Amino acid sequence: MVEIATLATFVVAAGASLFMAWSIGAGSSGSTPFAPAVGANAISVMRAGFLVGLLGLAGALLQGQNVSQAMGRELIANVSLTPGAATLALSIAAVLVATGVFAGYPIATAFTSTGAVIGVGLALGGDPAWAKYGEIATMWTLTPFVGGFVAYLIARALRDEPLPERVIVIGLAGLVGVVVANIEFAILASGDGSASIAAAGAAFLPGPALAGSAAVTALVVLGWIGPTAVGMRGAPLRTERRFLLVMGGLVAFSAGGSQVGLAVGPLVPLGENVGVPLAALLVGGGVGLLVGSWTGAPRMIKAISQDYSSLGPRRSIAALIPSFALAQAAVLFGIPVSFNEIVVSSIIGSGYAASSGGVSGRKMGYTVLAWIGSFVVAFVASFVGFTAVQALLG
Repeated sequence: MVEIATLATFVVAAGASLFMAWSIGAGSSGSTPFAPAVGANAISVMRAGFLVGLLGLAGALLQGQNVSQAMGRELIANVSLTPGAATLALSIAAVLVATGVFAGYPIATAFTSTGAVIGVGLALGGDPAWAKYGEIATMWTLTPFVGGFVAYLIARALRDEPLPERVIVIGLAGLVGVVVANIEFAILASGDGSASIAAAGAAFLPGPALAGSAAVTALVVLGWIGPTAVGMRGAPLRTERRFLLVMGGLVAFSAGGSQVGLAVGPLVPLGENVGVPLAALLVGGGVGLLVGSWTGAPRMIKAISQDYSSLGPRRSIAALIPSFALAQAAVLFGIPVSFNEIVVSSIIGSGYAASSGGVSGRKMGYTVLAWIGSFVVAFVASFVGFTAVQALLG
C-alpha cells in the first residue's frame, strides 16, 4: 500500500509538472510550430494557438514515451529522482520558461529542463551520464547549423527555381511522405513499444520485411505527391499555403511528442512508486500543453513570426521541413531538444535565402544568450537550491 506521505509528495510534484507543461505549451511547443505559417499570413494567431494545442496533445499521447523515459532515467546515473528533487527541478524550469513567455523571448525549454534535472541529480549524489550528455550535446550543437542550412537550401531552390517550382514542391512533398511513413507511433505497436506506419504495414504483406516497408513507404509518398501535383497545376499559391499549414500541423504534433517529456519525465520514477503508469502521465502532460497553447501561445507566436524574419509561404515551407525532420529524429532517439532552437534556426536560415529576409541580428544574439543562459541558470539554481534544502533538513 502506498504511504500517504509518498502520495502527497507525488501530488505536489505532479502540480509542478503541470505548471511546466503549461509553460511549455505557452512557449516553445505552442508558439513555434505555426509561427512560420502565421508569418506568411496562412493562418491567424488565435486559430494557430487552438490547432497547435490539439495537435500537441495528440503528439504527447502517441510519441511522448521516449523523451519522457530519457528525462526520468537517463540524465543521471546510479540514483533516482526523489519527489522533492523532481518538484524543485520542475518548478525552477517552469519559472524560467514562464518568464521567457511573458518577456517575449523564447527560452529553450529543453535547456532549462535538462539543466534542472542534471543539477538536482548531481546534488542527490548521482553520477554524470556522459554517454547521454554526448548525444544531447551533439544534437543541440548540430541543430542550428543543420536546420538553418537545409532551410537555406530549400528556400534558395524555391526562389531561384533551378527546376520549375511545381517540380520542387512536389519533390518536397514526397520527402515529407518518406519521413511520415517512417516515424514511430505508440498506437501501432503492442505493449510499451512503438512502430512506424511502414513497419506496421509491412507485417501484413508477404515477403521480406524490408521490401514490405519500402512498399508501404512508396504508397505513403504517392499519397503526398498526388494531391500536391494536382494542386500545383491548378492553384499553386493556394496549394503552397495548404502545404504550409500541413507542415505546421506535423511540427506541432512532433512538438507534443518531444516537449511533453520535459514536463513529465522527472515524474516517471515517482509514478512507478505510486502506481501511476507512464500513459497517465502523458495524458496529464498533454492536457497541460493544450491549456498552455490555448492561453499563452499567441504572444510568442507573434514574437517568433514577426520579429525574426519576414516570411512568405515559400520560406516558411523551407523552415518547417527541416524542423519536422529534426524534431522526429530527437523523438526517435529520446533526446530532449528545444523547439525554439529548431524552428528559430530554420526561420533564420530561410530568411537569409533572400536579401529582404529581414533577419534581426540583435534578436538572434539575445536568443542565443537566452539559450545558453537558461541551461546554466537552471543547472546552478537546481544544484544550489537542492543542496541547501538537504542541508536545512539535515
